[in-house]
Amino acid sequence: MTERVTDKALYLNRREFIAAAAAAFGVAATSRLDAQPAVHGRRLENVQKSPLSTDERPNPWEHITSYNNYYEFGIDKNLPAMFSKNFRTAPWTVAVSGECGKPAAYHLEDILSGQMFEERIYRHRCVEGWSMVIPWVGFPLANFIRRCEPTSRAKYLEFTTINDAKQMPGMRSSVLRWPYVEGLRMDEALHPLTILSVGLYGEALPNQNGAPLRLVVPWKYGFKSIKAIVRIRFTEKEPLNSWQEAAPSVYGFYSNVNPSVGDQGYERRLGEFLKRKTLMFNGYGDQVASLYAGMNLRKFF
Repeated sequence: MTERVTDKALYLNRREFIAAAAAAFGVAATSRLDAQPAVHGRRLENVQKSPLSTDERPNPWEHITSYNNYYEFGIDKNLPAMFSKNFRTAPWTVAVSGECGKPAAYHLEDILSGQMFEERIYRHRCVEGWSMVIPWVGFPLANFIRRCEPTSRAKYLEFTTINDAKQMPGMRSSVLRWPYVEGLRMDEALHPLTILSVGLYGEALPNQNGAPLRLVVPWKYGFKSIKAIVRIRFTEKEPLNSWQEAAPSVYGFYSNVNPSVGDQGYERRLGEFLKRKTLMFNGYGDQVASLYAGMNLRKFF
């Protein structure tokens, strides 16, 4: 593995790390520029309600589209809404490769053709200690996986974000090795809760939320839900994720929400004053705990 581009000591003090990374592309981490929520977009047709949704009240559109983790557009939570306005999401192609029977460059229109969209109201938990409830619109990732016909050697999926520093000013920093890469074990990817999202609140996905195609894995920390996907590779070996490469002692491959690992015992729901206890697997333990039976979840974090 090549040497990490960001000094490990910076990760011991997150405030220092964020300030240094932001300074690298000329934006002060403490600045609070006025981010505006996304303009409402195209309505998605034939969206069904999902029985897998939580019964918790979703955060409003204004929260979800103006407070974002999307480092390709900036470190501060308000910067993605500002810097992604002119990001081009069409035409869009996802290149599929690796251990599968149907590797190809799939046009987004072909990926979405024939899919039954569902609204999935999911909890969303970030490592920084904040959370939201988001009404995603999407379809099971398993649908697309089966279309690609993975072989018996395909044990993992590796996802890659678009690499376009001209459109994404955050990529001019050395905070991570670009492009952004994430991964899932195959059984995690095939789980019914794992979706590819194309919208929220019944509308096409705003740029700052990962348009036009993003992953959503609700029992994991938010950074696992990679945005603006342009490559999916079926692999036999566990892929190395961007944050795992940058700070392996902080960000593991699995990244399951686990309040007993690190300082993750409490969270603050955006819009609420009081903190709440963090739930194991973000409250989805009944559905996903069996995936990790017998694993030491402090070692495999």
